[in-house]
Amino acid sequence: MSLADLARVTRPGHDTSRRDPSSPVRHIDVLLLVCTGAVACLGVLMVYSATRGPEAPYDNYFLFRQGTFMLIGAAALVAATLVDYRRLADWWPVLYGLSLALLGLVVSPLGASSKGAQAWFALGPFQMQPSEFSKLAFIVAMAAVLSAWSGDIDIRRLGASLLLAGAPMALIMLQPDLGTVLVFVAMTMSMLLVAGVKGRHIAVLTVLGVLGTAVVLNSNALAQYQKDRLTAFYDLESGSQESTFNVKQSIAAVANGGFGGEGLFAGKQTQLDFVPEQQTDFIFTVVAEELGFVGAATLLSLYAIIMWRILRAAQLARDTFGMLLCVGVLAMFAFQIFESVGMATGIMPVTGIPLPFLSYGGSSTLTSWIAIGLVANVNMRRFR
Repeated sequence: MSLADLARVTRPGHDTSRRDPSSPVRHIDVLLLVCTGAVACLGVLMVYSATRGPEAPYDNYFLFRQGTFMLIGAAALVAATLVDYRRLADWWPVLYGLSLALLGLVVSPLGASSKGAQAWFALGPFQMQPSEFSKLAFIVAMAAVLSAWSGDIDIRRLGASLLLAGAPMALIMLQPDLGTVLVFVAMTMSMLLVAGVKGRHIAVLTVLGVLGTAVVLNSNALAQYQKDRLTAFYDLESGSQESTFNVKQSIAAVANGGFGGEGLFAGKQTQLDFVPEQQTDFIFTVVAEELGFVGAATLLSLYAIIMWRILRAAQLARDTFGMLLCVGVLAMFAFQIFESVGMATGIMPVTGIPLPFLSYGGSSTLTSWIAIGLVANVNMRRFR
């Protein structure tokens, strides 16, 4: 290299990212970001269809709010990629402790109640749901702790990991919110398995988890209507009208869509507001009814690509901490997608779990965007 070439490369302000093969900018997963953006844009459109009303003048309130959430989330994703993800390993006690504090405060008189659960803080025209953000704090905390043990996880360390997971789950059950607790269970089991916990220990934990769920369903932890919603899906004919109404209307909406759908803004069940909570818990019914099998399959294909790219980022991660971050995010998305779509089609219990990037809601939308930002961060820095 000549002195002139060396001067051009090293002079202040010169962009060397194109010449440095390990530069994070060179390893942005464009496919992951494009698919995420496509699902988010579809989500804004579906939320609008579910809330606009059947006749003009149409209601744009939810459209503008969800669009705002999407833009803020995209900015949060960018912010999540700017700082090396490995620094989070040093800050996990702060993030985890803050999430526990918020979960404790939300079940105090400071929290706001809605539809039988006390899970939000009312912040003027907005609501914040701490349990959504606690998922991210937990993923960071569990990844940091498990990676520090380097696969050497004995019974004592396994117990410590379960306590780490149990604290937020216990606080969330006070709301109560069994659906979010099940997401935590999925994340915990996945991260423990990948971190090297023995198979027999995983089997024992699975049995205990099933028994614990049975105990909750037969205790006073949940209201009777919540128990009915959770158990009605496997016997829609004999269940009460109140407990099975949501599922029956949801199944009808999905069936109406057929192969090609009834057309955007033309779904009968959707436009006449027959499906309760169709902009949040049952948003998949809007896609299935108005865009049909083609639209639903396209959505699920985009989700599959997103999860594939997250899995790829986990496989290529430079360290165990980064790998476990991606595994936690993958488990969170996979369980929420499976449960939300299954609940809309009548094969899973109604738990109130949002569909990532699609369901209306600021907290869930921001959490999903930041989670993708963490995955992108790990992928971008796999050579540094």
